[in-house]
Amino acid sequence: MTWKTKVNSALEGITGYTIVRPRPQAPPPKDTPRPPADPKIDRLLRAPVFVLSPVRSGSTLLRVMLNSHSRIHAPHELHIRRIAVSLTTEPVRQAMDALGHSPSDIEHVLWDRMLHRELVASGKDIIVDKTPSNVFAHRRISTCWPDARFIFLMRHPASIAGSWHEADPQERPMEEAVRHTLQYMRYLQEARRRYDGLDLRYEALVDDPEGEMRRVCTYLGIGYEPGMIEYGRHDHGEFVKGIGDWRDKIRSGRVQRGRPLPAPEDVPEDLREVATAWGYLQES
Repeated sequence: MTWKTKVNSALEGITGYTIVRPRPQAPPPKDTPRPPADPKIDRLLRAPVFVLSPVRSGSTLLRVMLNSHSRIHAPHELHIRRIAVSLTTEPVRQAMDALGHSPSDIEHVLWDRMLHRELVASGKDIIVDKTPSNVFAHRRISTCWPDARFIFLMRHPASIAGSWHEADPQERPMEEAVRHTLQYMRYLQEARRRYDGLDLRYEALVDDPEGEMRRVCTYLGIGYEPGMIEYGRHDHGEFVKGIGDWRDKIRSGRVQRGRPLPAPEDVPEDLREVATAWGYLQES
């Protein structure tokens, strides 16, 4: 029993004394994210770039190739959508409301500031975030940055699921790999329908890295640089599990050919619709 409980119990025994206990306050309702009221002052970044992709689709390879360009800063996965703001008291909620800022407005300012700080520190002028889980937040990202640019990175769906399974076969049976990776694919397909952007295939990237990187540079409005292919000659930070690929293949510093495409009959049934939509299977 705490001292407050003891005191309250003693006071309640006094005739005519009533303990008034505060009512528990309900958490404030979740607000609806909205675009910046004034982009000129609410955002420091201009036209940030987001690679939307499933896991195990070559996004780390694309990142380091982009980061090898003199004008592009493509850091490790940033997971900015997980940076949240909590207004913990009624006065601060009242103060922010008086200024016209909702919690999600403040989160957007913080996200923008974090990315802008990374960009300025790099000395470059284009930032690319390639966090795969951003596919689940593509609407929020486009709300935060209405001028955001998107690169849609695809890979054969069966190869994606197979790669995720092979990373830990005991903990990730193939059935679970299909279910898990399909979520990313569906959200990526939704984003492709919703926004303009550049379609990029992992298989094409490793088969013709120069040609594909020229396409990316044209989309971004910058000149191609041959050094993008030799990404191992540049500093990209540590390859750490949890914020990107960390395996020997990416550490080699060179673009390597991908695995052969699965035969049509080997594509799991649950992945066939996406594989068809992405052009890996013929429509029946």
